[in-house]
Amino acid sequence: MQLDKTFIDKISGKDVHRPQLQALLDFAREGDTVVIHSLDRLARNLDDLRQLVTSLTQRGVRVEFVKEALTFTGEDSAMARLLLSVMGAFAEFERQLLRERQREGIEAAKKKGVYRGRKKSLTPAQVEDLRARVQAGEKKAALARELGISRETLYNYL
Repeated sequence: MQLDKTFIDKISGKDVHRPQLQALLDFAREGDTVVIHSLDRLARNLDDLRQLVTSLTQRGVRVEFVKEALTFTGEDSAMARLLLSVMGAFAEFERQLLRERQREGIEAAKKKGVYRGRKKSLTPAQVEDLRARVQAGEKKAALARELGISRETLYNYL
């Protein structure tokens, strides 16, 4: 299958606030076909999944899910809508189970004393240097790039 443009998000499909998803939604035009590997790659929340598929098909965009062999055009059968809802609900359920297991694992590790949280991005000396450089007027975005951290992380340290 030949694709005109590919959109790949490097972050979870847990919500719709993803740069490449937004780029896809801005790019897709009437008559286009959006090909997605799997339902859970588009959204892991049933409401978001339904909303995205409906939004695209209302604009005349065809949506194909390869793994599930489902296609939506806006003139979909009741069975196709049911399959979207059921499979979307399973994706949402799977995500919730994963998060629950993760929480349980972290709690167990904390009780054993082996979980200390995420490793800090900067050492205390780097933080002192960062604060001094910001006070001296250096641009925060340039400092974040230099240190290999996001601007949000930089602001958290400040």
